[in-house]
Formats: sequence, C-alpha cells, structure tokens
Amino acid sequence: MTLDPILAERLRFLVRVVRKECRHLQATDQRLFAVPFTPRRAAQLDADADLAERVEAFASRYGRLQGTPGDKLLPLTLLALGEKPAAGIDNLDRAERLGLLDSADEWMAMRKIRKQMVHEYIEDMTVLASALRPAHGA
Repeated sequence: MTLDPILAERLRFLVRVVRKECRHLQATDQRLFAVPFTPRRAAQLDADADLAERVEAFASRYGRLQGTPGDKLLPLTLLALGEKPAAGIDNLDRAERLGLLDSADEWMAMRKIRKQMVHEYIEDMTVLASALRPAHGA
C-alpha cells in the first residue's frame, strides 16, 4: 500500500513530536521523582517555586503525551492502515485489536490520572501525590 505523501509526512512529523515529548517527560520525571513524591512534599509547592514548576512541567508534558498520540497520531495511523477513525475510545479499542496498543483500558486509566493532576490537585495535595505516583510509573 502506498501512502499519500502528505499523510506520510504528517505521520513522520507526529512521530518526531511524540518522541520529543517522551524525552522531555522523561527528563522532567527524573528531576521530579529523584525524591519520592508524597503528600508532605506536595504541601511544599506553595513555598518551593522550583518544585511547583517541575510538577507543572510534569503534568503538562504528561498531558501532551496523552493528547498527541491519542488524539492526533492514532487517528492518522488508523487512516493510513485503511481504517476509519472514530471517537477516541473507539480508536483506542481498534488500536488494541490491531496490536498497536497493549491496552485501551490502561490508556484510559492514564487519561484519568492526567485529569486528576490537571484539575483536582489545587485543593488536595493527597490527590496530587496519588495522581503523580502512578503517572510516574506509567
């Protein structure tokens, strides 16, 4: 099968972007989790600007690494394979069936963690710490 040159270039571009996002997330992950991230450490965010910036960078980069592959690269990959892209969860399920993804459920769990980091941590440091630890593991 021959890909349309524009589609092929877009796929190459997105793969480069995702690889770069992975490297950036890994670098931030190493700096943030050099010391275990606990609720007690999370409580220091207001007083420790460097720590707060690392948490923000980690959450942002983790979120981008959910969005770019899931919302952009996956639908385009399915299209290149002759599949019809659909809603996000349907694309994930199809990708799992095609062997492109180990588990759609794990991907959705990682998205849930992203939402916790982005939307719920401001008031509850325990929620933040409990979201960051599995994100670090993922």
